[in-house]
Order: sequence, then structure tokens, then C-alpha cells
Amino acid sequence: MKILVCISSVPDTTSKINFTADKSAFDKNGIQWVINPLDEFALTKAVKLQESQGATVTVINVGDAATEPVIRKALAIGANDAVRVNLDPKDSYSTAKEIAAVAQNGGYDLILCGKESIDYNGGSVPGMVAQLLNQPFVNASVGLDVSGSEATAIREIEGGKETISVKLPAIIAGQKGLVDEKDLIIPNMRGIMSARTKPLQVVEPSSSEVKVQGVSYDSVPPRAAVKMVSPDNLDELVRLLHEEAKVI
Repeated sequence: MKILVCISSVPDTTSKINFTADKSAFDKNGIQWVINPLDEFALTKAVKLQESQGATVTVINVGDAATEPVIRKALAIGANDAVRVNLDPKDSYSTAKEIAAVAQNGGYDLILCGKESIDYNGGSVPGMVAQLLNQPFVNASVGLDVSGSEATAIREIEGGKETISVKLPAIIAGQKGLVDEKDLIIPNMRGIMSARTKPLQVVEPSSSEVKVQGVSYDSVPPRAAVKMVSPDNLDELVRLLHEEAKVI
């Protein structure tokens, strides 16, 4: 079985987010980059299938050369090889199209990814890949078993869980719960050293087509100062909630 895992390079959640002076782009200076956490759940699941079923695991990233340290970490976690599409993605469509182009030629039985990245939170790439490849798609999966040519995924729905069986090849987008957090793999020294020699293929993009163009970015307004109200002054509390907070 061949598995393709899509990984995105995202800012660490502790990073301070800034934009360029003209607010036209994200300022990457001083940012620590990590594997998108939801993609890491998918990668760990793929490595477990590698161990249990002898699967080969390839990771794919759409990005420039600056993303290679994150790709090497994915190789250290346990992937066999990697593909980097040499493109700075501008929207979900351009990303999905490049992943689909690689997958189309790779003969993969299963494509795993996180349901969304934690930077833009678009959540549209997995579904677009499935549409471009015309393959079954299960989103927001919290459980996955593979037997022969069939995958059984569990996804959370309002009030319960839904179990879905699909024929391979298929695309599964996972979230927290796809594997237990305690099972997430921290690369050891042996894995880090072996990652240096694992194949990392760089391919040029198949297209420059972009559907969405970012116009400008704005930071979240700073939080207002906290106002303390005496418990004996309920009228003032009501006035503030009504006139300033505008929640009543």
C-alpha cells in the first residue's frame, strides 16, 4: 500500500504574527515553522499503517525551499520519502491542484491530511484534491482502519459519530483523535540522522493558476482595558454591557 501524506508548514502557535508595512503580505521574519498539527495526526496514522501493513509513506508539501526543515522533520518521524512542489501557494486551489497532479502520477492507495491548516483555517484543500482526483473523501476523521482495498473512517457529527466505508484509493482528512495525542511521534536522534539521507524530490509546479488573490491583511484589534464594576452597582454593569460591550 502506498500512502501520500500532505503536510503544511505553519507558524508555531507561540509566534507573534505581523504583516508587512503595506499590509499586503504576512511578515515571515522571526517566525518558527512547524508541521501543521492536524497533518501531524495524519502522518502518525500513516506511520502506524506503515508498521502494521508494510505501507510506504510519502509526504508532500507545496512550498519553497524554506519549508524543507519541516519536511525533514516529517521524514524523521517515519516517512520513507518526500516530494516538495516548488511553489509558494497563493490559495487553496493552487495547493490542491499541485497535490492532485503528484498523486495522479504516483499511484497512491490512500491520501491522508489534516482537515485544515492552523494558519488560514480554510479547510478546503482536502475536498478539492478529492474532487480533482474524483476519489471518495471523508472529512474530519477521528478514526481510521484499512483492510485490503477498503478504508473505514469514523467522523464526529452532532450528537454522535458516523462510520463510513470507502473503496481505495481515497482521501481522508483527519483531526485530533485520528490517533491519541500520546502516540504522536517525537523524532529521536536516529530518526533525525536517517532523515538526512532519505529522498526529497523537488518538482516544478504544473500550473500557475490562482483562483483567489489576497488584497490586504489586518491584525486583530488589541483587547480593551478591563473595567471593574462594584457588585453593588448593577445599574452601571447593565449600562456598560448595553452601551459599550453591546451584548444586551
